[in-house]
Amino acid sequence: MNDNVLEFDDIWYSYPNRPPSLKGISFAIERGKKVAVVGPNGAGKTTLLLMCNGTLVPEKGCVRVDGEEVVYDRTALRRVRTAVGLVFQNSDAQVFAPSVYADVAFGPANLHLSEEEIRTRVADALFAVGLTGYEKRPPHHLSGGERKRVAIAGILAMHPEILVADEPTASLDPATAVEIMDLLDELHEDGTTILLSTHDVELAYRWADEVILLGGGELLHQGTPAAAFTDRDLMREARLTPPVLLDLYMELSR
Repeated sequence: MNDNVLEFDDIWYSYPNRPPSLKGISFAIERGKKVAVVGPNGAGKTTLLLMCNGTLVPEKGCVRVDGEEVVYDRTALRRVRTAVGLVFQNSDAQVFAPSVYADVAFGPANLHLSEEEIRTRVADALFAVGLTGYEKRPPHHLSGGERKRVAIAGILAMHPEILVADEPTASLDPATAVEIMDLLDELHEDGTTILLSTHDVELAYRWADEVILLGGGELLHQGTPAAAFTDRDLMREARLTPPVLLDLYMELSR
């Protein structure tokens, strides 16, 4: 089994009539890690995450999942999207069925699993996100945090090896944001590799084993949060400010 669950090799991508959003991005993520892609708005974080499961096709370079290069045909992409679950920043773009059960069952049903297996997966996924008993509720009647949990449950029902989450705490109140991060920690403890994007250096410093710093579509650094956030030149280049506690510690040390 490959130690790296996800690899980017010289990835370039541009949206139509725009300068490149990703410029020669190369990195590898080890199985079982918690990794935060950190950068300001416009750094290329969402574009990078959409590459992870084949939603976007690179103009140049290749993405590898479990050591296998991603091929962009329907059959191959189905395999990739089973291994790599993507949770969008806006849950409303992902949660669309008339009931919570139907929404979470959508992915497994497309894998042509048996009804019994689908029911089991939905029950397990809703239990994991703390929404047992919500099966018949319409998603549009739920709070933002609950819709985010439904979106995560829909991904969990696919049994992914890696969970990719775009700004998972965006637009959530502080208490709900903590609950979502606790949920991601629980999934990590169960063996899921987690990759998330954020511009929140405080969150990344507290949570991640490793950070990937992006700036202007380029990879500026990959390493521990402490190594990245104590480098003042790097922080300036990434247009970020260090976490408050770390900044205070560095000032006191000086």
